[in-house]
Amino acid sequence: MARGKRKTAAFMISAVAEQYQIHPQTLRLYEREGLLKPSRSDGNTRLYTVEDLERLEIILELTRELGVNLAGVEIILNMREKMAAMQKQIEQFVATLNAELFRLAPTAGQPSTTLIPVARTQRK
Repeated sequence: MARGKRKTAAFMISAVAEQYQIHPQTLRLYEREGLLKPSRSDGNTRLYTVEDLERLEIILELTRELGVNLAGVEIILNMREKMAAMQKQIEQFVATLNAELFRLAPTAGQPSTTLIPVARTQRK
């Protein structure tokens, strides 16, 4: 593959079009609109990964079942990516906060000076 040698499954445009019952031109349109970004082989053939297919399924659900146009699909996909990034940041913040609380928690047997008692967990 031109964009780096990967050992993941990749599907050609004809197989993807047949599997999802769409015309290959539709897949090319989604790529032109920036909704899909398939990798390319050395021969410049489009190769769709499992992640590309998952994204395609979302696009098809939005367009076929919910009647969203391509501009709306782009906005929704961008919002989903931003929400996933924010979720990851929140999880990292909570993990850091928990680690800091554990580090600052009073040791067993010492009186606590906090308003809310913090249970100390055992590290393994």
